[in-house]
Amino acid sequence: MARPFSLQTVLELMRNRNDEATQRLASLIGVERDEKKKLALLLQYRDEYTTRFRLAAQNGLGQPQWRNYQEFLDRLDAALKQQRDTVNLQETHTAAGQAEWQEQRTRLKAFDALAERHSASEARLALRQEQKTQDEFAARMGDNEQGD
Repeated sequence: MARPFSLQTVLELMRNRNDEATQRLASLIGVERDEKKKLALLLQYRDEYTTRFRLAAQNGLGQPQWRNYQEFLDRLDAALKQQRDTVNLQETHTAAGQAEWQEQRTRLKAFDALAERHSASEARLALRQEQKTQDEFAARMGDNEQGD
């Protein structure tokens, strides 16, 4: 009978941790993608608003309208800076998640290798035992034939 892998519990724990790290990484990548989309939309909106401002300026703007456009552009620039900071922070979180995932994956591979070696060792042991049993059977059959 094959001996159970003594580190099976640890192997299962490593598999669970790897699965959790994979899920966390997927979530982090999704959040990063969403934050980058928000940044792209803000950039697009700023470009469109700047174009409208230029057209309005070409057609003549009064001082209050000019000031309103400038204040709004300043607020857009502040929002863009904040969103860039958010994207940078999220990229850092994603990079940390990738490192954690890689570490968990490496640990899991090590335990998988131990489990495979154990299985191979048990298979060789079982094969030797089977061969020994067959040899003993053949020897007994030979003894019985000589005795007849």
